[in-house]
Amino acid sequence: MKFNTTNPATGELLEEYDIATHEQVKNSIRSARTGFENWRRVSYSERAKFLAKLGKILRDRKHEFAVAMTNEMGKIIRESEAEVAKCAWAFEFYAENAEQFLSPEPVQTDAAKSYVAFDPLGVVAAIMPWNFPMWQLSRFAAPALCVGNTTVFKPASATPQSGVNLERAFDDAGFPAGCFKTILGDSRIADQLIDDPGTDAVTFTGSVTAGMKVAERAGRNLKKTVLELGGSDPFIVLGDAELEAATTGAVTGRFINCGQSCIAAKRFIVVKSVANQFTEQFVNKVKKLKVGDPLKPDTDIGPMVQEKALKEVDSQVKASMQMGARVETGGERVDRPGFFYAPTVLTNVTAEMPVMREEVFGPVAPIYVAEDADEAITVANSSPFGLGASIWTQNLKDAERYCREIQSGIVTVNNIVISDPRVPFGGVKKSGIGRELGRYGLLEFANVKAIRMY
Repeated sequence: MKFNTTNPATGELLEEYDIATHEQVKNSIRSARTGFENWRRVSYSERAKFLAKLGKILRDRKHEFAVAMTNEMGKIIRESEAEVAKCAWAFEFYAENAEQFLSPEPVQTDAAKSYVAFDPLGVVAAIMPWNFPMWQLSRFAAPALCVGNTTVFKPASATPQSGVNLERAFDDAGFPAGCFKTILGDSRIADQLIDDPGTDAVTFTGSVTAGMKVAERAGRNLKKTVLELGGSDPFIVLGDAELEAATTGAVTGRFINCGQSCIAAKRFIVVKSVANQFTEQFVNKVKKLKVGDPLKPDTDIGPMVQEKALKEVDSQVKASMQMGARVETGGERVDRPGFFYAPTVLTNVTAEMPVMREEVFGPVAPIYVAEDADEAITVANSSPFGLGASIWTQNLKDAERYCREIQSGIVTVNNIVISDPRVPFGGVKKSGIGRELGRYGLLEFANVKAIRMY
C-alpha cells in the first residue's frame, strides 16, 4: 500500500511513499531494541559527540531540509530554515549538558551511601505531527537519546520526507544502528508501535481526541506517556503595555507558521482602556503581511497544510461572524491555487464564539475586550487548554503575580511564547501530560532509580 503527499502551495501531487508493513514495523522495533542494549552502555561524553555531530550536519544541510519541509507543509522558507537550525541547537544543547543533567544525586539517609541515578527506559515510540515536522521530533529525541534510549518514529503522513531527512542526518552522524528509526504509514502504524512489547514508552503530539486514544492505548499496555495536545494561548494586553512592541509581538505570535502552531497566540484579550489603540495598530500591521509562494524569501504567509484544515478554520470564522464577530481584515480564502487563507482579525468577539472556545489552527486573530486585568485573567483561564500564555505590561511586579495565576505550562512577559531547549515545555488541562526540553524533559524518559548501600 502507498500514500501520497501534496504541495499545499499548488495543490499538486508531491511524492508517493510505501506504507510500512506489519513485519517491517516489527523489524524496526527489534532493531531499536538491539540498538538500545548497545547505546545505553555508551558513556555520556561519547553520546555527546554523536549529538554534536548531528547538530553540525543539520546546520550544513539547513537549506536542503528546509526546502523539503516547505514543499510538504507550506511553511515559509525562512521559518523552515530557522526550524532546522533550532533542531541543531537542541542536539548541541544536550551534548553540552548531558553529563551535568544525568550525574547521580547524593541523598543523606541511614545507609552508608545513598544516591539517585538516572537510567534509560528503553525504546521510545514517537508519533509526531506535521506543523513542525523536524522540531517536534528533535525536542523529544535529543533528551531521550541523551539519557540512553533509542526511538522508533512515525511522522505525520503529510510530512514523511522531513522524517526521512532526519533519519539520514542521524545515519550521516554515525549513530549506532537502531538509535533512530523512521517508519512511514497511517494510524495503524501508531497503534502497532504502542502495542508492541518491544517499545517501553510513548510520546505523542497532536489533537486532544487523538491524544486521548494514544493515552488509553498506552495505559492498557502500562507504558509511560508524554502528550502535547495543543492550546488556545491567551495574549493578554494590559493598560500600561507598550503597544508598539505588543502589536508587533501579536503579529509574530499569531501568524507564525500560518497560525498553525500549538503555542501561537490564539486569543487576544485586551483591556478596554487600550483596546482601540491596540486594534488599530494590530490591524494595520496584519494588512501589510504578504501572502504568497512560501519558497520566496519576502513571503510572510504561506498556505495552510491541507484543504480540510482551511475549511475548518473558515467554518470557525463564519460561525463566529454569524454570532456577531466583525471582520477587520481577511475572513476568506485567497483566490489563487493552493490552500491559502487571508490573515484575519476579528473584533466584537464574545467568549462563546468558536474562535474563542475552540483551538483555531490557522491565521485568525480574535480580539476580546476585557474591562480590566482581573477579567482578562479570568477569560484567559476559561479555556479547556493550558499550554502557553503571554502578558504585556510594564509593571513587572504585577506581571509576576499574574504569571502565577495563569493556568498554563508556560507564561512569557512582554514577548511571545516560544519553545526553548533550555526550559521545560508542556501544558496542563487538555494541553497534555508531561514535559519536553530542559532537564525535566530529559527525566520524562529516565528511570529515576534510588540506590542505597549499607
